[in-house]
Amino acid sequence: MAEKKMSLSRKNYLKSLLLQIGKSLLEEEAREAEEEKMKYMEENCPALSTPDCMHELQELCRQLHKQIDLVDDERYDMEMKVKKCTKEIGDLKSKVQDLNGKFKKPALKKVRMSADAMLAALLGSKHKVSLDLRANLKQVKKEVKEEEKQTSDWRKKIEDKAGMDGRKKMFETEA
Repeated sequence: MAEKKMSLSRKNYLKSLLLQIGKSLLEEEAREAEEEKMKYMEENCPALSTPDCMHELQELCRQLHKQIDLVDDERYDMEMKVKKCTKEIGDLKSKVQDLNGKFKKPALKKVRMSADAMLAALLGSKHKVSLDLRANLKQVKKEVKEEEKQTSDWRKKIEDKAGMDGRKKMFETEA
């Protein structure tokens, strides 16, 4: 029942063996990937031959444009598949969070609503309530206060004294 401890030299030897095996596997994978790449390039990308006349050059351009269109179509299809998969992943993540019970509350967005729209949302579509705030305001009559009457007196005095006529009156009253 007593476990035997491995010696330090034995551990280091085993680690070095594992690292050597891992290194050889990585090199082999890299070599295979390079071979696959070369094989794909040979199949899909023929050797480029430069045409001699204008007609051959135009035909080559047409072929290249067709290939570009095909590649763009494939790229677009792949992008759509990726978007669809990421959306499904997000949905599944939210379902998992719901099942776990740990749910983060999203931040609420500010919504600008008029008073009528808010009442309609609260009361439902059965009640048609229009809220006209100006109709409920009281009518206030403007009354002239005594303070305003006093202020108008000193303004009249200044207006009377303004100009040459006012200066004459000042000198006449002082003298």
